Amino acid sequence: MLTFIGLGLYDERSISIAGRDALQAADYVAAEFYTSYLVDATISELETTHNITIDIRDREGVEQHPEDILTKAQSEDVAFLTAGDTMISTTHTDLRLRAIDRGIDTRIIHGVTAQTAASGLTGLQNYRFGKSVTLPFPYAHGADGVPTSVTDSIVANRKRGLHTIVYLDIKAEREEYLRASDAAAMLASDFQDVLAVVVARAGSPDPTVRANRLSELAENDFGDPLHLLVIPGELHHLEIEALDALADAPADLLDTTEPR
Repeated sequence: MLTFIGLGLYDERSISIAGRDALQAADYVAAEFYTSYLVDATISELETTHNITIDIRDREGVEQHPEDILTKAQSEDVAFLTAGDTMISTTHTDLRLRAIDRGIDTRIIHGVTAQTAASGLTGLQNYRFGKSVTLPFPYAHGADGVPTSVTDSIVANRKRGLHTIVYLDIKAEREEYLRASDAAAMLASDFQDVLAVVVARAGSPDPTVRANRLSELAENDFGDPLHLLVIPGELHHLEIEALDALADAPADLLDTTEPR
């Protein structure tokens, strides 16, 4: 059996009860934290809290060389962990399909994701989101400016009146996390006066949610990571009220329901 377990967003206690039970019953536990991580829990804290030993895998060890994980899962109960949900944004469908090809039973125990948390924290309705994008560090995509795949997706969503989640790049091995202010500065060159919302430390007891023009958000410090941005599209009147109450959005950016 290979069980994919989402750990949630914040610390060692963010896991669901079902996830905790499956984790403690596992014979072998592997995890990856190269695309996301728990804001307030170390590997040691996870191991101590759940009385387990975790084999941390890098990207190559999961995507190119998962044979030992699959071999163990043929005869043992194996748990595979990620922050958030293992099949949202950080997708491990390939690993699951490889297991199925070998006749290995699989299951998923979902965790809270940044995607759902962003909707809940901002008050933007989840069914009004379009395609999400990931904004890389400038050095990571080998070209100047923001990749056209990012800007094109934002433009396409806005034309349809849809919101865009902009995930921010993580280089876990270097302990490097793209900040919302830096991301806003990068996007402001194409969308200077566009309304955007920063969500920082979703899942923690003290998340930050702030809305303003990208050019204004670029001038602010939103504290410790993880951060993401939301670029709203057309706003429903309840979403306008939510951004006012929950994100301190400037009134002049909320005086229309048309995409900005």
